[in-house]
Amino acid sequence: MKTSVLLVTIITTTVCYGYRQNVQAYQTALRQPEAVSLFRKPLYPITFSAETMSMLDSNLAAAKANYDRDPADAENIIWLGRRIAYLWRYKDALDLFSKGIALFPNDARFYRHRGHRYITVREFDKAVKDLTKASELIRGKHDEVEPDGQPNKFNIATSTIQSNIWYHLGLAYYLKGDFEGALQAYLECIKVSTNPDMLCATTDWLYMTYRRLGRHEEATRVLVPITKDMKILENYAYHKRLLMYKNELPVDSLLNTKDASDLDIATQGYGVANWYLYNGQKEKATEILQKVIDGTYWAAFGFIAAEADLKRIME
Repeated sequence: MKTSVLLVTIITTTVCYGYRQNVQAYQTALRQPEAVSLFRKPLYPITFSAETMSMLDSNLAAAKANYDRDPADAENIIWLGRRIAYLWRYKDALDLFSKGIALFPNDARFYRHRGHRYITVREFDKAVKDLTKASELIRGKHDEVEPDGQPNKFNIATSTIQSNIWYHLGLAYYLKGDFEGALQAYLECIKVSTNPDMLCATTDWLYMTYRRLGRHEEATRVLVPITKDMKILENYAYHKRLLMYKNELPVDSLLNTKDASDLDIATQGYGVANWYLYNGQKEKATEILQKVIDGTYWAAFGFIAAEADLKRIME
């Protein structure tokens, strides 16, 4: 009995807030789902390559060290929460962001990050509430670049605090099926989408929102600023999807489901499924949506949206 208690104590200490030497052994041993899909399927953290795992653990160790030195510092809480979330430990991340809100109730960043992760774990109402609060806190304030936790190859951040708040709020509404709410959020997001990457990301969801609302002329108009020669740093998938919607890229150039990885299918599959849906091929669209949710990359927004659409179709 004493041995068992000691073992549990050692494990608990080692994995506190996701900080561990062997995350994959930890996941296998406990097998606690981080979320439940919209079809009530338990969702577990994915397995990373050794190289990726080493990088994530190193970043987490640095964030944990900063947090341990000053656990009441807003930046330390945010970065530890973000680093834990990159390991798909969303429950621990949500706990940390909640702690941040308790300490800094007027700091929009905590509501932004907690709202984002509520989306990941399919708690859309809570996400809307947090992100609406964040949007209220940033109104009238100067926008600023939000540092990337997983930088692109150019090491140039492409989003801001305000664009991330509005973007995720629009997404939360979209996933709920509240497309009027999504529209208002994305129209605000467009105002602060000041570079090609963020413009493509926002326009993609704004276009899909207009299509869901049956406002096809307005959907077509938002595609006008999107061109093939845009200098994209990271949002290549959104850029390609938009060119596909403009009929400037063939649909079969975006996704080969035979060879694509689960991440590719989650990223591009949702856009391709929408193309088929918009072009009157509901059966083909449904087939691709099913392929998306049959994969493992369940934290991707396209994966979550595929779940939401399939659930609405079945209902």
